[in-house]
Amino acid sequence: MPNLIPTTQQLHIDLNADLGEGSVNEEAILALVSSANIACGGHTGDERSMRQALHLAKRYGVAVGAHPSFPDREHFGRKPMQMASEQLLHSLQQQIQSLATIAAEVEIPLTHIKPHGALYNQAASDPQLAELIIELILSSGNIYKLFVLAGSKLATRARTAGIDVIEEAFADRRYRRDGSLVPRNMEGAVIEFIPDAIQQSLDLIQTNRIQSIEQEPITMHAQTLCVHGDGAHALSLIRQLKFAFADQQIQIHSYLTSPT
Repeated sequence: MPNLIPTTQQLHIDLNADLGEGSVNEEAILALVSSANIACGGHTGDERSMRQALHLAKRYGVAVGAHPSFPDREHFGRKPMQMASEQLLHSLQQQIQSLATIAAEVEIPLTHIKPHGALYNQAASDPQLAELIIELILSSGNIYKLFVLAGSKLATRARTAGIDVIEEAFADRRYRRDGSLVPRNMEGAVIEFIPDAIQQSLDLIQTNRIQSIEQEPITMHAQTLCVHGDGAHALSLIRQLKFAFADQQIQIHSYLTSPT
């Protein structure tokens, strides 16, 4: 069992999942989270999967955003790519527009953008990609919030540009001492043992500190916590996270609403 820390302070977190990626538990996950990031054709996803995810999100009152990626379905968007800025920007705009068009038909607002996979990780520290992501948001009329890696350079740059930033941490991923995610090709990058993922999540919310893979403390402030929807234990982890949060009186609510 995780080490639960009693607290009298009212704490809260947005709980999100990356969806529209073929998970057999998608509806069950959407019934539990407060926001979702929907794959929109870059790494996976098509009109059918987008429409299904949006309908379910509307049914369960979940805030939804676009989850665009390098256009790399072969590697699920998880391999770094070098692309001309204009070409990448055009691809990302097309992906977001595809989801936005269906969202308008479903009558659910699209409220945020969260880059996927290698794009997410590269843009967190690469100044050129960071500026491209900022341009992506601003070119939309700055109507979208931006989910970014908590404590990243992109978070600071985007906020300076006037973008509404939601800093994100991961329940099921390990971090390096510099606050970056451990690459998936390294052993221990994904937390498979659910009690460890719960403990990391509680530490993050209650103390703003977690342990890096080098066993050094990292300070991290996040407004949203992600569980990868395609993970083998995603549904079980989300259920147990909700139980642990309820036990610790941690509220789960969308970044769109204020805690009561």
